[in-house]
Amino acid sequence: MIDPVRPITLSDIEEARERIAGTVLRTPLVKLDAGGGREIYLKLENLQPTNAYKIRGGANAVAKLSDQDRARGVWTISAGNAGQGVAYAAREFGVPCSVVAIETAPQTKLDRMRALGATIVPVSYEDAWVAAETHAFEGMEGTFVHPFDNHDFIAGHGTMGLEIVEDLPEVRTVIAAIGGGGLITGVGSAVKALRPDAKIIGAEPETASPYAYSLSHGGPQRFPGWQASFVDGAGGKSVTERMWQRMQAVVDGTVTVTLDQTGDAMRLMAEKARVIAEGAGALALAAALSDQTLEGPIVCVVSGGNIDLGKFAEMVTP
Repeated sequence: MIDPVRPITLSDIEEARERIAGTVLRTPLVKLDAGGGREIYLKLENLQPTNAYKIRGGANAVAKLSDQDRARGVWTISAGNAGQGVAYAAREFGVPCSVVAIETAPQTKLDRMRALGATIVPVSYEDAWVAAETHAFEGMEGTFVHPFDNHDFIAGHGTMGLEIVEDLPEVRTVIAAIGGGGLITGVGSAVKALRPDAKIIGAEPETASPYAYSLSHGGPQRFPGWQASFVDGAGGKSVTERMWQRMQAVVDGTVTVTLDQTGDAMRLMAEKARVIAEGAGALALAAALSDQTLEGPIVCVVSGGNIDLGKFAEMVTP
């Protein structure tokens, strides 16, 4: 049975921080010289042990399971980063992990999940998204840890919001990529609890922007004309009803960016800050640069850096 949606409270997030402190890094917040006089900071989640923010949610969700549920082993659905986060946490507890993995995920993500001990079950993006929407996949055994629609997973992500406000109390805008919606819900829940006047803004690629499409239609929708791209860690096929409820409570809007703008943001971070960001990790900066109305100081969540190095070199080479 799926638990009902409920608010992610500040106490949920503070308890998560204590629970995952030995596993997750407190990542730095660094100022980016982006030009134009704007005050933009990068929250470098690409520096986590799995090179992506999902370890926050994975570590908290697996730690919150009962001993009995954890002993059955865990499984999740992933394009790569959630799988690594859950696999990393499962390894810490010495329990098996399986990942229903999108078969077109970058090889580096697939390799890292296997290196962490995960059993990979490759499926199409469509089948993976159906499994995420239905919370089920035939043949999988163990305890399911949803990669975004999971209260404890989201609370783990919220620990990032605590760090942002502590390091930059005057923050006015926080931008995070939207895939399933767990990242922005967690970060937004923490930031809004501490700084209610700060704006929480999503970022999506034009090829897969279901939240923007849902906002324009007044409710959760499937995105027509969805296309796969190098922004594989964000841009889902739809917004589920449950995630719509969660995001509506804490998200102030979203910015849709082009793939070219996303690539430019990857290049700018490499040039100015020597940061390796995957496509999804560059969405927030692309949004900040494309929307000049956003008020600073702005924090852009660099959600991950798991990209094949050959692809990265190709993307950032003029």
